[in-house]
Amino acid sequence: MERPRSEAAFRRASERIPGGVSSPVRAFRAVGGSPLFIARGQGAWIEDVDGNRYVDFVGSWGPLILGHAHPAVVRAVQEAAAAGTSFGAPTLAEVDLAERIAAAIPSVEQVRLVNSGTEATMTALRLARAATGRQRILKFRGCYHGHSDSLLVEAGSGALTLGVPSSPGVPAALAQETSVLEYNDLEGVRAYFRERGEETAAVIVEPVAGNMGVVEPVPGFLELLREESRRAGALLIFDEVITGFRLGWGGVQSQLGVEPDLTCLGKVIGGGLPLAAVAGPRALMEQLAPAGPVYQAGTLAGNPLAVAAGLATLRELERPGVYEHLARLGERWRNGLQEAARQAGVPLTVNGRGSMSTPFFTGEPVRDLEGARRASGARYAAFFHGMLERGFYLPPSPFEANFLSTVHDERLVDLALEAAGEVLRAIARDGRG
Repeated sequence: MERPRSEAAFRRASERIPGGVSSPVRAFRAVGGSPLFIARGQGAWIEDVDGNRYVDFVGSWGPLILGHAHPAVVRAVQEAAAAGTSFGAPTLAEVDLAERIAAAIPSVEQVRLVNSGTEATMTALRLARAATGRQRILKFRGCYHGHSDSLLVEAGSGALTLGVPSSPGVPAALAQETSVLEYNDLEGVRAYFRERGEETAAVIVEPVAGNMGVVEPVPGFLELLREESRRAGALLIFDEVITGFRLGWGGVQSQLGVEPDLTCLGKVIGGGLPLAAVAGPRALMEQLAPAGPVYQAGTLAGNPLAVAAGLATLRELERPGVYEHLARLGERWRNGLQEAARQAGVPLTVNGRGSMSTPFFTGEPVRDLEGARRASGARYAAFFHGMLERGFYLPPSPFEANFLSTVHDERLVDLALEAAGEVLRAIARDGRG
């Protein structure tokens, strides 16, 4: 496909926008080439500024669980905009959304709406530090929780060493208040809590990781985090910004049977508009201002347009059979990819749950960040571009999830699998990676 207008737009954007994109993941650095500039989306399809159409397996990185421009969401946003786009004052719709979230998630009694997942996790950490009187945070490699300073931290040179900044501009002293372990490392968790449990304010984790590609927790991992954090008097925070209402009603915590102290939500609850939340029991949440002393505020928090889109999305997700449909499609996609790779003779491990999946070009299981990094990035890049040329838009990074929506169907998945088979056979012939 020819994309001269996207290429020209990227050159123009690079003059005024750092790197030519408003968020790094949109760039094609991991796969090569320049990003598509999208003109419109409808259902499971997007169209770039050159008029090329693609079946979308990105879905704005997860929020568009109903697909693009869903009629119920569009109608809700139009009606909200006609009544006023922002008031800086409470609205009934905010209460409706908070009540719906609390009714869906057993661990939640109160909800504070914010504008982004980063803001939600940042608020959760501040709340945890205030509630416990402690400073240390435990996080896991490969789990991304936004770009606040306390969380933009990489592991040091050992399982129990202090964190180090993973970006310039993050103070080293603050990074040293964050400890980093391997995801799914049960022994590492036990050792950490023996040494540092009493100084830990919170453990924050993606209950199903989506930011190193999809990686599920091994049996006992989340249960151990719950047990050890409770014993140490630390809070357990589940970052369900990606998984909340994506993998099932009530968050993935309801499926896995482990309740955190605080839950961070985003993406799906905003229906494609900027909206996120931190949520939990009344005793913790009422420590937030103005009920308590922990300060958090936002001019556009609870924005009427975003709340309207979120409510419309959640209403659609309550319809019978929605999550079953998504789970069936996800299994069809993963099983089909695995079989296509087997027939082509290309080592591939496809991780996923529900409507989230990641193909890792490796023959080994992927259970943590190191496993994800051992997969072939070159083969993923070849796979990405091969699928793009055939009209299927996948994440331009091997460390991200692809997402299906309610408007994808078996026909589109099968067409994608047919294209994937062609690309995988070409990769095998070329010996890429």
